[in-house]
Amino acid sequence: MKITTVLFDLDGTLLPMDQDLFTKTYFKGLCVKMAPYGYAPDLLIDAVWAGTKAMVLNDGSRTCEEAFWDKFATILGENVREYEPVFADFYANEFQSVQSVCGYNPEAARTVRALKAAGYRVVLATNPLFPAIATESRTRWAGLDPKEFELVTTYEKSRYCKPNPTYYREILEKIGVVPEECLMVGNDVKEDMIPTAKLGMKNFLLTDCLLNKDGLDISAYPQGSFAELRTHLGL
Repeated sequence: MKITTVLFDLDGTLLPMDQDLFTKTYFKGLCVKMAPYGYAPDLLIDAVWAGTKAMVLNDGSRTCEEAFWDKFATILGENVREYEPVFADFYANEFQSVQSVCGYNPEAARTVRALKAAGYRVVLATNPLFPAIATESRTRWAGLDPKEFELVTTYEKSRYCKPNPTYYREILEKIGVVPEECLMVGNDVKEDMIPTAKLGMKNFLLTDCLLNKDGLDISAYPQGSFAELRTHLGL
């Protein structure tokens, strides 16, 4: 079946980054932001990780946002919900400095726009562990406008996370396509390649910031740079 729709991962794909450095810098800023409200850094970080795990294990009965805050509040206390506006302010302001530890590849935006010009539908299939404001910021760091994508997954409107194949199935249902007409472009073998292949989607492994923590055989995946992706699609 002809490919009509291309899904892109964000972190490490459209937006080059060292995942560990990004996380360290992000957490440092968040801890500074929340310190005046009495939240100790170690406990705050543990709570964020616990909330993240709750989102990854989410069964679809609630949004990822609800899964995160329910778990977050069990660790830090229900009154932490009063500070949701503070977290939103963090993402609107201090979080923007995290861009300094991310890379930039103009080929990313060039490729997305070339696909759109050729008539493909494009989706930003980034793991919905962040609120929209943070995802939209990271998209702009990559040189793209969120509005250039037909759908952007964020924790407010997603009910599953990677590597759950149902995360991808939910996307396909929302935009009305079948797996066989979709191509997933990502840098993470476990999160982007394996679950999409299980669904019957085609995929392309972007190797600029390759993540293959389990050392899996990747020889079967079409792979390479953005230029090679465009060649793969005949652009």
